[in-house]
Amino acid sequence: MIELVRTDRRITQTALGQALGMSQSAVSRLEKKGTAAYSTDILATAAAHLEIPPTLVGLADSHPQTHAKDGSDDVDRRRFLGGAVAVAVAATPALAALPDAADTTSGQAAALRLSTSAYRRLDGSTPSRDLEESVRAHVRLIQSITRDAGAEQRPRLAAVGSEAASLAGWLAWDMGDNGSARTWYGSAIKAAKAAGNPLLMAYQTGSLAQFEAYAGNGVQGLNLAAKARRALGDQRPAIADAWLSSVEALAHATVGDRRRADRSLTSSRASVATLNGQEPPPWPWVFTFTETKVAAARVACGARLGLADWVLSEDTEALATGHEKQRALLVLDIASGHLASGRVEAAFALASRALNTGLKYRSGRIVERARTMRRTLTTTAPPKVVRDFDEQLHGVYL
Repeated sequence: MIELVRTDRRITQTALGQALGMSQSAVSRLEKKGTAAYSTDILATAAAHLEIPPTLVGLADSHPQTHAKDGSDDVDRRRFLGGAVAVAVAATPALAALPDAADTTSGQAAALRLSTSAYRRLDGSTPSRDLEESVRAHVRLIQSITRDAGAEQRPRLAAVGSEAASLAGWLAWDMGDNGSARTWYGSAIKAAKAAGNPLLMAYQTGSLAQFEAYAGNGVQGLNLAAKARRALGDQRPAIADAWLSSVEALAHATVGDRRRADRSLTSSRASVATLNGQEPPPWPWVFTFTETKVAAARVACGARLGLADWVLSEDTEALATGHEKQRALLVLDIASGHLASGRVEAAFALASRALNTGLKYRSGRIVERARTMRRTLTTTAPPKVVRDFDEQLHGVYL
């Protein structure tokens, strides 16, 4: 939480350390949890300096807590904070602006945003179908609070609503419900516009562009990516350039344009290179975009273009990051590369593994991607590994 607010306000670790009487490395250890015990005095001081409501860093109130002599209070608090910060930092949303605890509306926005973050984290280990109802109820709650808020508070709450609607769109996409996904992403863009946040609007528009590219609508994906760039203007951070270029590369690959896809990947890699050694630019969601992600985008493009050399030239083991569902989609792209090079048995052995993950999490997106790959093989006498794969697919209804 401290890291989220500090980076949002463009405060360096060194500056925060000076304000708290700490070194930069001590602030870094505090933000990354480390192995040492947290000092609740330091947490309280940091929260007061950054104007974070004490409850959002695990403190019952704004006063330093007393500790049991045996250290049990420190142990319990460390466990609680470890979970709370993991939810806040490992998932997507950062806090755009957290004023003091007396601002009730801001406190509501912060709590609602943290709930969205928790749902995003659960997405990695929970079927989207199990999360959908709770997330929809969460969106309705945000909408209700926004309607009752005053005019000055509505933009902040609209931003929170945009993030939650985007999550609902992601879940619908994972379930294979593309119509609902488009509706939710459209709601996210509309709410971002109401929030008056160009960066947020660009991110949501870019997310819809990415969805359309994956759905096979390359031209629409390119048009949406161009719209996202216009929303950002000329002062867009490098991380936004890197991500949007990768989205454009996928859209170009979807329409079969290898040259432009390669050009966009080169642009994405160049933007990533400018981030080395710097603090991440102020993007409204906590995620990194690295050389590894550019390489993964190249694999995805190669799979759609039927270019085995693009897919198999990468260190595919190193690319297998993220949660199980994300890895399964990458494995299916790698399988497509093997299939393009004529390695049918290797391709379907990998595809079968990915399909098992799709069935485990009841992911319509993974299952449909597996079906798409299967359709690219046309033979009247498929080998046993393909027949086994067909048996896996037979009777799947998600």
